[in-house]
Amino acid sequence: MSEKPWDGRFAEKTDRIVESFTSSVAFDRRLYLYDIKGSIAHCRMLAKQSIISDEDASQIVEGLGRIARDIEHGNFELDESLEDIHMNIEARLIGEVGRVAQKLHTARSRNDQVVLDIRLYLRDEVANILNSLTGLRQALVALAKRHIDVIMPGYTHLQPAQPVLFSHHLMAYYEMFKRDRARFKEALKRINVMPLGSAALAGTTYPIDVGYTAKLLKFPEVFANSLDAVSSRDFIMEFLAAASICMVHMSRLSEELILWSSAEFGFVEIPDAFATGSSIMPQKKNPDVPELVRGKAGRVFGNLMALLTLMKGLPLSYNRDMQEDKEALFDTVDTLKVCIEVYEKLLPRLKVNRMAMEKAASSGFLNATDMADYLVTKGMAFRDAHRCVGEVVRYAMDQNKELQDLSLGDLKKFSKAFEEDIFEILTLQQMVSRRVSPGGTAKENVVNAINEAQEALKLEVAEDKSHKRKRKTTS
Repeated sequence: MSEKPWDGRFAEKTDRIVESFTSSVAFDRRLYLYDIKGSIAHCRMLAKQSIISDEDASQIVEGLGRIARDIEHGNFELDESLEDIHMNIEARLIGEVGRVAQKLHTARSRNDQVVLDIRLYLRDEVANILNSLTGLRQALVALAKRHIDVIMPGYTHLQPAQPVLFSHHLMAYYEMFKRDRARFKEALKRINVMPLGSAALAGTTYPIDVGYTAKLLKFPEVFANSLDAVSSRDFIMEFLAAASICMVHMSRLSEELILWSSAEFGFVEIPDAFATGSSIMPQKKNPDVPELVRGKAGRVFGNLMALLTLMKGLPLSYNRDMQEDKEALFDTVDTLKVCIEVYEKLLPRLKVNRMAMEKAASSGFLNATDMADYLVTKGMAFRDAHRCVGEVVRYAMDQNKELQDLSLGDLKKFSKAFEEDIFEILTLQQMVSRRVSPGGTAKENVVNAINEAQEALKLEVAEDKSHKRKRKTTS
């Protein structure tokens, strides 16, 4: 068992089962780079404030740099008895530069150190997710543009309702993911707050310069309350909530792809590279990728609920329960990123069956509303028109015909307002093109939406590139 930094208080060595039970190094090891960045910034601040000497600071910074390289090259053996990645790096630093390394922890606690590392990590990951959501929406817009003239049935209650452009349907998901991106971007404001300097909970007696540390680490804002800084995890909750909402949208898209690719629908075909077969039925082509995305949504929801439950009864300030925040966070980041990435690659290769979609949209009385609207233009109240067309539908069903297949004589049995021009507006193209209300499915609306989306995405790409350059400068 390794020596602990708090051994002086205890008469007994930590039991091995306790070391194993309390260790987080198996999963928080991914924070190593952020831990080292934070430590370097803290060390430079200590030297600037003459809390430690410049010579000591130089030794510590150089030692931390060597440790970072060793970890990157796989030359770093983690010790579970040292609990976490932070203590592993500190122990290694002592081995690298001697007892001068012990000065690094001046004016700092593991409490503010850990939350700093999480914020630095999450800041980078949110930037990656923002970029991925831009890529996903680019794929949706490109698919919508490519199939701008394809008409499909729109559904309510999973029953055919009215025809819409397939592109209009895709652009609905564009809007959902656009809002998701806005949520992550907004959450980034709460993530991007520098907590280092709050120490264990009450601040420190040393003359630290938190503004200088924040500047080194590119934080635009510094904590206002030391208790809050070390004990709050609402910035993680907000991220998990945004991730959960995003996964709702991913899951809904998945459900549609699963339905549309079934033999019953036949609207789309998932590329072979994104599907699997059956171990017993040679003919099967299973939509496993959408199914897994749909399933992983529940996993992300569970992580949000786990953290909400974890935090709801904790008194201020830090409690060891909070160690459980990382696995939920890391798992959500990994899950969300891979789900977005797989759809970003799948959508451009999705095969669209135009004939199947338009055939489905041509039956099932999807033009009933248009017939009612026609009667309204002839002076009939909408409720009366609704009842009249309902009677026409029942008659057509008895005749095993669609509304457009009835004769003018048939229609006049129900209302003298029907004229020959009724048949023109019952076509798929007219039903779609006449819906020019804002946000409607008319082609001119959808084309405008696609053009606006392309312009917005260009700005996002430029913004993401700018942020990447800034992050590289920070590194």
